[in-house]
Amino acid sequence: MSARTRRLTTAQALVRFLSAQYTERDGVRRRLIAGTWGIFGHGNVAGVGQALVEYADVMPFHQGRNEQSMVHAAVGYARQLNRLSAQAVTTSIGPGATNLVTGAALATINRLPVLLLPGDYFASHSADPLLQQLEHPVEADVSVNDTLRPVSRYFDRITRPEALIPSALQAMRVLSDPAETGAVTLALPQDVQAEAHDWPEEFFAERVWTVRRPAPDPVELAAAVEAIRLAARPLIVAGGGVHHSEAETALRAFVEATGIPVASTQAGKGALRHDHPADLGGIGHTGTAVSDELARTADLVIGVGTRYTDFTTASGTLFRHPDVRFLNLNITGFDAHKLAARTLVCDARTGLDLLREALAGHRVSEEYVAEYRAGKERWDEVVAAAYRADDDSAVPTQTQVLGALDAAVGDDDVVINAAGSLPGDLHKLWRSRSPRQYHLEYGYSCMGYEIPAGIGVQQAAPGTPVWALVGDGTYLMMPTEIVTAVQEGLPLNVVLVQNHGYASIGGLSEETGGERFGTAYRFRAADGTFTGAPLPVDLAANAASLGMEVLRAKTVRELREALAAARASDRPTCVYVETDPAPTAPPAEAWWDVPVAETASREAAVEARERYDRQVAARRRHL
Repeated sequence: MSARTRRLTTAQALVRFLSAQYTERDGVRRRLIAGTWGIFGHGNVAGVGQALVEYADVMPFHQGRNEQSMVHAAVGYARQLNRLSAQAVTTSIGPGATNLVTGAALATINRLPVLLLPGDYFASHSADPLLQQLEHPVEADVSVNDTLRPVSRYFDRITRPEALIPSALQAMRVLSDPAETGAVTLALPQDVQAEAHDWPEEFFAERVWTVRRPAPDPVELAAAVEAIRLAARPLIVAGGGVHHSEAETALRAFVEATGIPVASTQAGKGALRHDHPADLGGIGHTGTAVSDELARTADLVIGVGTRYTDFTTASGTLFRHPDVRFLNLNITGFDAHKLAARTLVCDARTGLDLLREALAGHRVSEEYVAEYRAGKERWDEVVAAAYRADDDSAVPTQTQVLGALDAAVGDDDVVINAAGSLPGDLHKLWRSRSPRQYHLEYGYSCMGYEIPAGIGVQQAAPGTPVWALVGDGTYLMMPTEIVTAVQEGLPLNVVLVQNHGYASIGGLSEETGGERFGTAYRFRAADGTFTGAPLPVDLAANAASLGMEVLRAKTVRELREALAAARASDRPTCVYVETDPAPTAPPAEAWWDVPVAETASREAAVEARERYDRQVAARRRHL
């Protein structure tokens, strides 16, 4: 080996390279790949596994129980750190690799960085076919890892050691680019992982990837300023890009200077504190009454870092002003151009600061400010009523569970959720007190996300109390990372809400003519129907068997006591509560398009179609 090369296996070179990569924004430097999650099997145990042992001093390792949930943990970590630091995930070939697909889709849809390192077949085809290899009769280079192509922002299969160098650099570029980031996959044939090569020393040198804050084009900025000055009823829709850019302070300064109110998407909630007079809460199908009322009459909608999903736009029925126009501030042109908007392609913080400076002295009318503040006060009364529990000895409702949690958490606690009926209740009712307190994964709404994501958040923010809110359906999807929380000594709090079925989908099924078929956990009778008796399943006992301390709460009073005890605990703790199934959350303030059977013989479906036809008639194409 010469003085300018180092002889290592491909896997060793990759791990060593990853340990020397950094991001930098605003003068703050972080490890780009701060650790690696892994489950070892054939395909990665002798390659990447050995390399992680070799370099354990520079690359922290975390042992997972399920490949999908390892990606969720890495996503939770990256989101908590505003995409400035990420984690890698290594798996075996076969089912270990395909289990990554759901997590990769979640990461890419939410624009969050994660590096995937699945094992792959022998590049030399010396062992062919090997265990778990997919044999394609026409394309011999296809493997199950190709399922990761459509859900990855960058994909390569490293079939020769020297091919790692350009691919590793491209992978880091994509992971650190706020306009391109998402899941990145480097598929690693197992023979190539173990093959030695003379690597240039420069490959292992410390490398810093600047996370850009691009400024807007001056022409676009001038047009945006003119649009805002001409608007009588502007409304900001704050998305996740506000958080990723750390633009919360810039948003608050812009709002206080102009008086323009803010509604938030699931990813953007917390962009303003809940008690700021211009914060109107969630928008869209799960939004607040005041947000949706203003959205219907807004003549200019200013999207900041939002993707405008169908929940936010109420499937194209929310923004009803006849002359409504859109101005989208987004770091990606792809999202900025949605809804035929004027575009301001730039970093959220940079763009908001420049808009505020250019709009110096401009404010909306006092009548408009008084209108939305009065609406906010009315909604605050709705929230208080939903949270209130007049009888401490009663079984709590789901909204009372949120009220008890609201009283228990501190300003910097993190509350995590992803699926079921809780996202709707949280978006309407939760009082966010800090930028990262509200952690909803609703781009993919993936059941099972909450517990592993909580582990990732605690790794990113040690000492921060983290609450994973899960319903019984979500819990049954992916409870196994509880074992990881126990192993890692992370005091994750799980609030397990038992309502014996899929409450959200049950309601949707009823609304769309499905009559709640297949949405409850009940015994099946001999005739195929479901009886009213719940299954004798004890999820609290299951959580205890996986190593958690379990606190059972049967009443509102016991729930409050259990939440306080969980927050004070230094070990993983589950608060288990069975809720009154009667819905107590305010109803949806806007529509959401779920197509209903156009022809049916059952009365429920016929009536649902009639309701659907009335709603879909209000859809509008914004051009």
